[in-house]
Parts: sequence; C-alpha cells; structure tokens
Amino acid sequence: MATTPLDQALHAVGQLLARRGQSAAIVVVGGTALNLLQVVARATRDVDVIATATPRRDGPPSDVRPPEPLPKVLTDAIRTVARDLGLPSDWLNTTVGAQWKTGMPPGFASRVIWHADAGLWVGVAGRLDLIYLKLYAAADEISPASRHFTDLLALRPTADELAAARTWITETQDRSPAMAQALEAVTAHVRAATH
Repeated sequence: MATTPLDQALHAVGQLLARRGQSAAIVVVGGTALNLLQVVARATRDVDVIATATPRRDGPPSDVRPPEPLPKVLTDAIRTVARDLGLPSDWLNTTVGAQWKTGMPPGFASRVIWHADAGLWVGVAGRLDLIYLKLYAAADEISPASRHFTDLLALRPTADELAAARTWITETQDRSPAMAQALEAVTAHVRAATH
C-alpha cells in the first residue's frame, strides 16, 4: 500500500498496531480513497476518515459507524506516527464524519472495499458513494478547475449515477433552490467534459 507519504503513514499505523497486538478499522474518502482505488495519482494533505468499524478475526470488519470518537488504540498510534514521520497532528482526521448527521448514501456500508495492512483495516468508500460525495462537494465549489470536479470526472460517472446522486443530495442533504441550481451547473460541466 505504501506509495505516497500518507500511504506510508497508514502503513506505519498498521505496523504499530500489530506490534502492540491491537487492531482498528477506518473507512476513507477523498484523495486517499481515490489514490487507493487508483482513480487518481496525486498528493493529498490528509486522510479523510468518514467511518470506523469493528475489526474481526475471521474476515473484514463489520458494524460500519460514525468515526467519532476514534478508538484510543488508533489515536495513540496516529499520534506516534505523526511524531515519528513529522506529520501534522491532523494528518488523519474525522471532519468529513459529520456527513453522518445528514445521512450517508443508501447502502454505503455494503460497498466499502476493505484492505488489511497489519493491524489496520482501511476501508475505501465504494465508487458510487464517492460519486455522491464528490458531486455534493463540487456543487459547493462550482468550477471545472476545482479538485472536487476533477475528482468527479476521474470517477467517470454515468448519467444514471449522476441522477441518483442528485436525487440523494436534493432529497436528503440540501433541498434549497440554490443547491438544485449548483447541481445543474456541475452536471452540465460533467456532460460537457465527457462528450
């Protein structure tokens, strides 16, 4: 897994947990998820953790849930790795976990793709979930040059996937006319960029 500095940091967390006889499970989104899925290859400033889960001995983690609070064994390992690698204290953060307050895309937990790295299970949000979340983020920052828009394009959403994401956003996240207009602008940019 270790290719970028943050991938190396995640690997170091997994190794440290294993040496301590501990384990943890996180679900990532954003640039880290896109890098792990090999959708993009770019540096990212932090690891966005949208969920945690319960590690199991006999298979992938279960019970995907909001990330707050992170397990103490994990926060201890994160702090140690930050110190050892000279990373900022918030190199792995749960800010995006606030998404749970307004709701996750339906079926989110069933699409997580799990990777084991010693004592750390890293779950990557499914492609469809990343489309939903990136469309929502791109609508907040309307510009064909925005990182969220370019990430959305890299995911290669179909018209049906964009329509489903739009419905999720307008029915569960933001019903305002301004959001509907922003979503129309972003989807028009996507159509123009893919045709």
